[in-house]
Amino acid sequence: MYETFYNIRKIYYFILAITGVPVNLVAILILSRGKCSLSTCTTRYLVAMATADLLVIITEITLWRISYYYFPGSFLRITPVCSVMVVLVRAVTDCSVWFTVTFSFDRFVAICCQKLKTKYCTEKTAAVVLTTTGILLCLKNVPFYFVYEPGWIMDSVPWDCTVKPSCFTDPRWVGFGWFDKVLIPLLPFTLILLFNSLTVRHILVASRVRKGLRGQSTGENHSDPEMESRRKSVILLFSISGSFILLWLVYVIEFLYYIITGVNPSNYNDSEYIFQQVGYMLLNLSCCTNTFIYGATQCKFREQVKSVVKYPVTSIIQLMNKQSK
Repeated sequence: MYETFYNIRKIYYFILAITGVPVNLVAILILSRGKCSLSTCTTRYLVAMATADLLVIITEITLWRISYYYFPGSFLRITPVCSVMVVLVRAVTDCSVWFTVTFSFDRFVAICCQKLKTKYCTEKTAAVVLTTTGILLCLKNVPFYFVYEPGWIMDSVPWDCTVKPSCFTDPRWVGFGWFDKVLIPLLPFTLILLFNSLTVRHILVASRVRKGLRGQSTGENHSDPEMESRRKSVILLFSISGSFILLWLVYVIEFLYYIITGVNPSNYNDSEYIFQQVGYMLLNLSCCTNTFIYGATQCKFREQVKSVVKYPVTSIIQLMNKQSK
């Protein structure tokens, strides 16, 4: 059973690596062009999210997991390099998660807080929020470099990363561990659910009010550009945040199980271990889904994808026509 699941994960992460890099690069390229009929503020957040997801695919999937499965003796397993990799993986994963939170908050302000919208929902504010969030999350993960010690030493070279026993007893490390778990994923999970709930409530109330003012409650039919714009914004918001919640749900359940039962993950039985690893597999999958969400919910994005795909073919045809003349 374990060997079968090991082979499944090995294939799964390979597919994720070769898929995740191009889809996120396409998303970054298309969104950066600013031709998807999205506000510059929204575009900033989406580009940042795609960039963070791309970095997760490169560090977590390609450099960490692929090297583990296919190149087990690579230099990435030397303890100092391994420790740096852990810091990088945690930092970019945290950025991927919290950029989703900041995007959800930005859309909440844009839809529910009209007075604050003009000041907060700007390209400059988005840049400041994303930069500050990224720097703080990188600094927050630096202590993880000092958490590990060598698993073994071969020819005076330390290999692998094993958590130091003091990290389980030292109050400072224990407190830092709880802070890390609250920051990822409990607080983001709670905030996204909160922002989305408040947004839904506001939209329902505003919709009833606008229908009454526009005479739709009496059976008249009028187009409402404002509500249509909000509808498109909400579809994008809920698709992204809903996908995040679903794909992180197994990981959150496993974390709550660990808290309630107090079972050390290193002592999990086969079923518990598989459940834990499925959680990791799904949360890594969340770094590949946003591009498909953009394509499903944004017609302008689909048009840009088609133009990007057609461009090489069109260029080759034009070049051949010139040479034939």
